[in-house]
Amino acid sequence: MKIGIDAMGGDFAPEAPVMGAILASKELPKTTRLVLIGDRLPIEQILVREGARLEDFDIVHAPDVITMGEHPTKAFSQKPNSTTVVGFKLLKEGAINAFASSGHTGAMLVGCMFTIKTIPGVLRPCITSILPKFNGGFGVILDVGTNVDCKPDVLYQFGILGSLYCKTVFKIENPKVGLLSIGEEPEKGNLITQATHAMMKDTKDFNFIGNVEGRDFFNDKADVIVCDGFTGNVMLKNSESFYHLLRKRGIKDDYFERFNYENYGGTPVLGINDNVIIGHGISNAVASKNMILLAKNVTEARLSEQIKHAFTPEAIR
Repeated sequence: MKIGIDAMGGDFAPEAPVMGAILASKELPKTTRLVLIGDRLPIEQILVREGARLEDFDIVHAPDVITMGEHPTKAFSQKPNSTTVVGFKLLKEGAINAFASSGHTGAMLVGCMFTIKTIPGVLRPCITSILPKFNGGFGVILDVGTNVDCKPDVLYQFGILGSLYCKTVFKIENPKVGLLSIGEEPEKGNLITQATHAMMKDTKDFNFIGNVEGRDFFNDKADVIVCDGFTGNVMLKNSESFYHLLRKRGIKDDYFERFNYENYGGTPVLGINDNVIIGHGISNAVASKNMILLAKNVTEARLSEQIKHAFTPEAIR
């Protein structure tokens, strides 16, 4: 297995991604090869400084970077030597099995849509976030920012995608899927939520347990919580803010430490034809390491292939 890493992506690149790769290499099996994509000189300087062997990594020189202020679609077409474009090219050609980046999220999504493309039948690819459960487990919420406006059929598919993610990568048997609303009753919520509930209530595609509320994010009621990307992103940023407020007040608790984004590394883009992991823009070395480990787990689980199978004409009910 070869995992491509955007060595120039994120606020602390190339230091954080390269240090993350060094940390990850110590935990990965010898059969996994890390491919660092970026400006060769600073990458090699960090590896040498840390005592890492250059021959243990592949380095693909890509001197340009798509910066956060650039329009993602224009930059993707105008910067063929950027780390993002080169990474997607390698992925499409089969030179790497997964591509992970903490760089420009918009450019990463453009690469997904225009290079490796959406799985036929999937209406909207999406991204997820981990929900730490008070009982020690965890669930996922989707979408958390890719699709701020969603129709009922898109939300319905998020139920399929989230369920498959939990089954294949996290080994949760028959994940419980809940629809985020403002009440448990089917008639509660806005028109889109009500229409989505009507589509989900008799489904055989996943284990739908009905509506869930904001108070159910961190209990064991659901393993997968479905919502539009606007709502999911607000919830995600609120949780991050609460965690940082606790840290600023000097409060350290084992449960709340599980809200630290560093522990999870990033999210796969669900519903596309290959393995792409998007990390947080402020990722440090530990977060970068965990992003790489997630890329390995997603690839081993054959997640994109499982989703392709679920969306074949024979599988669609």
